[in-house]
This record gives sequence, C-alpha cells and structure tokens, in this order.
Amino acid sequence: MSHLEDLEEYDAELELTLKREYATVFGLFRYCVLTQEATYLCNKLEMKIEHQPSYPLVHLKMEDVWVWDKNRPSRIIPRAEVHTTQDVTVEELKPEDDIFTTLPPDFTPPVEE
Repeated sequence: MSHLEDLEEYDAELELTLKREYATVFGLFRYCVLTQEATYLCNKLEMKIEHQPSYPLVHLKMEDVWVWDKNRPSRIIPRAEVHTTQDVTVEELKPEDDIFTTLPPDFTPPVEE
C-alpha cells in the first residue's frame, strides 16, 4: 500500500468517525447552522445582519457548540462567533420548550392546595 493510499484511508476513517459522532450528538442541540465554511450544532444562537453597500454581513454568535471539523481535537466548544458574507442556513431542530422528559404525555402535576 502506498503512502497516498494510507492517507486516503486515514482521511476516510476520520470522515466516518465524524459522521457517527454527528449522528450521536445531533439530538442534543436546538439549532443546526450551515455556512459555506462549516456546519455547527448549537443550543443558543444570535444572528445579526449588517447591510453593507455591496453585500450583507452576517454575524453569528453561538453557545454550547459542536463544530463539524474532522481535524479538530475537540469539536465541542463553549462559544463560537462567525462573520460571513456567504449564505447562512439555520434549522431549528426543536423548539425551546421541547425538553426531554421521561414523564408520560398525559401526566398532569398534582394541584397544591
């Protein structure tokens, strides 16, 4: 096996590991943010659009972030800020009040008197 084949195999293994990790952590986050540079999962998102004469500048502030990047030693980071003039896609994965619970759906708490 040549060094190039070894490198390609290593890169394919990193990509597969990243896809598995993404599938594992996806349900833990509220937003999926797609930019040309990267894909982010986060639980808090603030987005500002500054209109420039020739193009809009999008400023993203994210907290509790997972970054799609196979070359990072740690993909989970507390905060990230992104400035871009490219397209940004934001998907809300679950509403703010959609909190995981083990209670049955028809459960009502007892009324205190």
